[in-house]
Amino acid sequence: MLKWILLAFVLTNSFALEISIESAKDNFIKYSTLDIRNTERFTCKEIKNDLDTVLEVQCIFLKRPVRKLKHIQNDFFKVNTVFKDEKFIVTIKPFYKIKLIPEIFDLTKDNEVFDANVTYSDHWSVLGYKKTFPLFKQEEASPLALDFPFYLDKDKLPYVGSLDLQGNPVYIKNVEDVKEYLKVKKYYKHKEYELCLESIDDILNDYPNTLFKAELLYYKIKVYAKIKDWDNVVSVAKEFLREYSSDENVAEVLSLVAKAYAKLGENSNADYFYDRLFTEHPQSKFTQLGYIYKGEMLEESGGTKQALKYYKKALYETKDLEVAANAAYHLASLYLSFKPKEASKYAMKIIQADPGFFMEDFKASQKMMEEFANQGYYKVAAAIADTLLQEIDATYDEYEELLKNKALWLAQTKEKKKALAALNEYLKKFPDGDYVDAVQVAKDALFFEVSDLNATAKLAEFDKLIQEYQNDTIGKRALYEKAKLLLEEGKYKEVLSLKKSLEALDKTEYKDIQKIIQDAAIGEMKQSLRKKNCKQVLIISNEYNITLSDKWDDGIYECAMKGGDFQLSKSIAGKNLKSKDLDERKKWLYRYIKVDFATGNYSDVLDAAKDLITLIEDDKNSKYKEVYRYLFDTYERLEQKEKMIDAMAKIEELFGLDYKDTERYVAMVTLGNERHDDNLIIKYAKKVMQIQNKSNSYAQSPYVEFALYQAYMDKKEYNRALEVIKSLDKLALSPTLRARQKYLLGSVLDKLWRDDAAKKAYKEAIAADPKSSWAKLAKSALEL
Repeated sequence: MLKWILLAFVLTNSFALEISIESAKDNFIKYSTLDIRNTERFTCKEIKNDLDTVLEVQCIFLKRPVRKLKHIQNDFFKVNTVFKDEKFIVTIKPFYKIKLIPEIFDLTKDNEVFDANVTYSDHWSVLGYKKTFPLFKQEEASPLALDFPFYLDKDKLPYVGSLDLQGNPVYIKNVEDVKEYLKVKKYYKHKEYELCLESIDDILNDYPNTLFKAELLYYKIKVYAKIKDWDNVVSVAKEFLREYSSDENVAEVLSLVAKAYAKLGENSNADYFYDRLFTEHPQSKFTQLGYIYKGEMLEESGGTKQALKYYKKALYETKDLEVAANAAYHLASLYLSFKPKEASKYAMKIIQADPGFFMEDFKASQKMMEEFANQGYYKVAAAIADTLLQEIDATYDEYEELLKNKALWLAQTKEKKKALAALNEYLKKFPDGDYVDAVQVAKDALFFEVSDLNATAKLAEFDKLIQEYQNDTIGKRALYEKAKLLLEEGKYKEVLSLKKSLEALDKTEYKDIQKIIQDAAIGEMKQSLRKKNCKQVLIISNEYNITLSDKWDDGIYECAMKGGDFQLSKSIAGKNLKSKDLDERKKWLYRYIKVDFATGNYSDVLDAAKDLITLIEDDKNSKYKEVYRYLFDTYERLEQKEKMIDAMAKIEELFGLDYKDTERYVAMVTLGNERHDDNLIIKYAKKVMQIQNKSNSYAQSPYVEFALYQAYMDKKEYNRALEVIKSLDKLALSPTLRARQKYLLGSVLDKLWRDDAAKKAYKEAIAADPKSSWAKLAKSALEL
């Protein structure tokens, strides 16, 4: 399919600029072309980035148009204009890829073409595409190839111009019927049906041989259908079907003539055309519309079940939104009298998919929504009212009543916030309206259920009501609602300050007063725990008879730990160590270990850790497996070297290579150094280097690298030692450490018989820190 936009601008001094955009497909892949022409030659150029990608095309003119060129775009281009430095510039920016091509040949006139790089032309083309360059195969020419013009004389094909359907040449001397035909389409679009019919008759009278006769008859049929002149629909449709049986609009015409016969009560004739429509055009949108028309015919003649069948057939077979909405509307209307719940489902389908459809028949939609409301389906009724309100404004006579109905119906549903918003909207738009009293009553009823005010404003309003209606039900309700809101907002102290007033309320009406007070006390306790105010926790517990049972121990333990009260923490943890709940026992054993480790009671740590490990050793995913780290750290502090090795093995098994264990790996490297165990050093130093490289953090360098280097040297693995010591090149080191690194680099290079490289490293060691002992060693090495 080809779509085009044509914009022509006549400029001063016979300067005319024309821009056209066309879209097409090449092998089912879309592309677009933009042609820009002028009576005078002009220049266009591609603006590229550093990667040779075209960012935009600029076309520059020395004259400016009288009228402003509007910005235009399609799926491939965005066209803008600017006047700069007394030049008029048109910019074409691509959404995907773009290619500028100068059009310097007219293949209907020129007999030869050749590849030419030009700066000026009166016609330039811009090709927009997504990935593959369309229509042409691009190949790079050999630099050795010769470039000759291509002559078309012998390859020119005969040209006969436009042909009609019978293959005869078409001679168009006058294009007035084209203009008139476009008027017909315009009148129809703007629903000016009488003007449309007059124009059609005038064209057929003035241009009896017009090429647009089929289209004119087609529009005539559609207009008669719109104004419900069914006799004329039938007569014109017969002529159309007789003269243009292969026209693309036949399916729609069949649907309309069938509907016309049905409206005229000639059901047998209607069935004939329905059968033709359904048989000859099974996949057409108008066949699905035909199902609806036939359903209407059956419904009017009492065939309700058959009508339902055709409406459902249209709904479930169509992919067209308008047809689906139409079918759903008929189903909702039909079901409303005997199956309102089923009707509501179809009405909601329309509201979700095509809400504007209800405006197609305003009065019928009003009747439908009122019937839904009468049957208690307020949500559906309000939703239909809302769709109608979206299509009209306050200038319509029905607007005020519709807005009122929507608000009152929403108030009957669970959509209280939407109801309040609708009620407020009515009061704002119609402060002196006919339904103000009813709307205000509904709003008052909703006051305690929903409000569009924020919490602060609500509390202020509650205080106002409490003061104004001290001994009234409204004041009491306001006090109750205020306490609930304060509780929701976490303002527990303020709830507790209302304790006496709340306890004075009627317990039979407000049954949860004690729960509100109790919840506020508990909330205040939790807030105090979060603030580490343990004293306040105890005060509240005593005042409100809240026992500090086991369920509060978690908060108290955390409060004590964060406040540094380890004695209290250990006391709380200790009393839970014998819990009958195995999960609780694990949790408190772990916490007991944390307290003892923090206070340096390492013997208690070891005892408790052994008990906890017994409980979790078969659960590799236990949330308390951190105990193995505490155990390793305890062994390190107690200098129990062998047990450090065993504990590290378990850590590796459970946690793998983990950044959190970096310092523990370093401790193992240190242990390897103490024991002169090169294998131990290599194993853990490599892990530290791996973690550091992955995290790009080198807190353990160069200690780890020097240790690993030496271990490899001891094992005579010189190439690995070289790799390790060279890795320090990328790190910032102090002069002394750099001197050491370069000396060690020279040493391993000596071992590898790479004398020149070794000498270079020794010299770099001396240069790094001439006064260091490593520089002296390097000098000695150079003298050998």
